[in-house]
Parts: sequence; C-alpha cells; structure tokens
Amino acid sequence: MIDEYTEAAVQRLLTEHGGLAEQGIKVVRRERVLALCGEVESRQRRDEILRLVHESFPDVPLSIDIGVTRANAPTEAEELP
Repeated sequence: MIDEYTEAAVQRLLTEHGGLAEQGIKVVRRERVLALCGEVESRQRRDEILRLVHESFPDVPLSIDIGVTRANAPTEAEELP
C-alpha cells in the first residue's frame, strides 16, 4: 500500500539526492500507484530519475508523466527596438 510516508520519502529522495536535486517533479498518490509528474530538460535526466526511484523503492508501482522540455540555445540574436 502506498501511504503519505512513501509519497514524502520519494519526494525527499528527488530533492535531496546529491547528484539529482530535482525540485521540478511532483510526487502524487493516485489509487494504487505513485505518479511522478513534471518536466525535465533531457531524456537522460528523466531516465536517471526513474532509475533512482526504481532502485530505492522497487516495490512501489509508478505512473510516469514526466515530459522533456526542449530548451535549445538561440540560433540568432534578438533585435530590440
């Protein structure tokens, strides 16, 4: 069973992990799964989040709703009036 303690532990793991420190992912209990929602800057970051949560909480069923935000550097200068 997923309770508020598990929900809080996963959120704490994401925000306090030294190599991750992810604050943009929201952890929400939904019926019988724990949903991870939000956006990250790369597929590798999303994969690292999923790997870390699966390793730390292997028995917790997850629903993943993490999108990848495309943030590329500008290709040309912006002209201001």
